[in-house]
Amino acid sequence: MRSEDGASSLQPPASVGDRTERELIARIRQRLPPAPAWMLVGIGDDAAVVEPERNRVDVLSIDTLVDGVHFDRAFVPPDAIGHRALAVNLSDLAAMGAAPRLALVTMALPAALSLDDFDRIVGGLTSLAAAHRLHIAGGNLTRSPGPLMIDVAVSGTVKRRQALTRGGARAGDDVYVSGTIGAAAAGLAILRQTSAVSGLETSSRPATCDLRRSYLYPTPRVRLGVLLARNRAASACMDLSDGLGDGVSQISEASGVGMAIDADTLPIDDAARTWFRARTPDEDAAIASVMAAGDDYELLVTARPRMRRRVEAAARHASVPLTRIGRCTPERAVVYQRAGGDPRPVPRGYSHFRPVDMLRVVPGDVEGR
Repeated sequence: MRSEDGASSLQPPASVGDRTERELIARIRQRLPPAPAWMLVGIGDDAAVVEPERNRVDVLSIDTLVDGVHFDRAFVPPDAIGHRALAVNLSDLAAMGAAPRLALVTMALPAALSLDDFDRIVGGLTSLAAAHRLHIAGGNLTRSPGPLMIDVAVSGTVKRRQALTRGGARAGDDVYVSGTIGAAAAGLAILRQTSAVSGLETSSRPATCDLRRSYLYPTPRVRLGVLLARNRAASACMDLSDGLGDGVSQISEASGVGMAIDADTLPIDDAARTWFRARTPDEDAAIASVMAAGDDYELLVTARPRMRRRVEAAARHASVPLTRIGRCTPERAVVYQRAGGDPRPVPRGYSHFRPVDMLRVVPGDVEGR
């Protein structure tokens, strides 16, 4: 549409720079349920005031997501940004066996961010919060001269003697992993290659869509973590945000044990296995790449052999597959082995300050390349 003088009369979409902080906060509050009775003061004051839950301890975690580091707005839709910002924190609570309670959310917003994108980011976050009965207690909004940044701090609760840690594994313990691994890393690689999310649901083969969604909308295993803590089935636990290789190394170090992983039992997602096989020279290289890949947000669990039935019961009630993939050993080596093959050092997972190219990890290369 053009005005009489020939100039375009189309207005640019409204952005967060056109609104005040109060107006943006009001848009968030519209999406939140009423505050629970234990939240004495919520959004709108200088700080939140909450009542402790009786006979339980608080579990606290915080994560920051930065555009260009943890996600790329070129191919990650706004609702997925909000979903992921909270999911990574919920996964930390799951690894500790804690039930989610509240969150504080800080957003550093580029002034040019559209209001529609802002609303969709908030929608992705609040939808996941509602699914886990977690309440947004407050936070902060500020303008960013650089990238979009979202910082989420969460609080959960657990009985004092039920909190799970990385340091309780012993030699002889079984090692389990929930769900499947590899899908999120393959999905991220596909998204990077296409640099587009239009038609995510229909434009590609179902397997490709599933891989993309695994990265964009991870499922934190909160109920499984809570049940493993409640029935005291697990001796150690952590989430796999930075990959299975990172997880087994972290629990091994914290617990003072080694780990022997049976590579043939790894629950690698079928579509991800196909994707990795097509891009790596052989099965050994594909397995090493999957073990080094992150973003699955599954749980790595160790448990005494006598607790196997409890572990299986927790997985059954949480409706999450749990696969036994190895055992803890008195030797401090952390290795994986295929049938008929030699033990190999487990490849390290992702590190923010030493990122691993998962497609260049080779068997026996514990540092990546």
